[in-house]
Amino acid sequence: MLAAAECTGFQSRPEPSQADQTTPRVLTILSSVLEKLVARNDRLMEGPSQPLEGPINGTSSGSAARTGKSLNAFHGVRAPSISIAKYLERLYKYSSCSPSCFVVGYVYIDRLLHKYPDSLVASINIHRLLVTSVMVASKMLDDVHYNNAFYARVGGVSNAELNRLEIELLFLLDFGVVVSSRVFEIYCLHLEKETLMNVSCQKIEKVLALSAVDDVTEISVEDTHSSSPPQIVD
Repeated sequence: MLAAAECTGFQSRPEPSQADQTTPRVLTILSSVLEKLVARNDRLMEGPSQPLEGPINGTSSGSAARTGKSLNAFHGVRAPSISIAKYLERLYKYSSCSPSCFVVGYVYIDRLLHKYPDSLVASINIHRLLVTSVMVASKMLDDVHYNNAFYARVGGVSNAELNRLEIELLFLLDFGVVVSSRVFEIYCLHLEKETLMNVSCQKIEKVLALSAVDDVTEISVEDTHSSSPPQIVD
């Protein structure tokens, strides 16, 4: 894959558009998968040791109450109030990245879980993982994309924090951010299979499409271990 050149001219708020804002099916499927994973891991962190179900994010029962140290940089003090589904919609709505970026971002997160099986993706870190992984995926996939400062505003974190999280993600992945078309298709099929297990079959859009931008609204993703709060979208 070719990495797209970073576009540095998008730091101000874009003008609203009347284009169609229909949420791609992939975001609905992905949010459902991640919400189930996060809910399970939150229970493991709060309750007594329990065996994990399924192949993703497997750990031994003795580590059920821990999140591991590998993802500490992505941890907030507490979970943001915005849901995963709404957060994904927000990223898509304002970043103008292609739907494929969300699949590739999911690949990055899954690679982290396989590389660091002692770490859990939970409500205290999923939002920061998502905004960072989708931003990196956009740089890999899209010819034109917003810069880090804009993603920080959309994601509800400071520019300095997002810069740090991007570097952290790249090193955790050993800079393994290339996703082949074969791997991409495998993950699409996996997400479609997850849908078949719960609802009727709905295919994921595999055609790259740009999103329109509407008015920006505030979110609460400000909780962090740092003493100063990050910049929030105004």
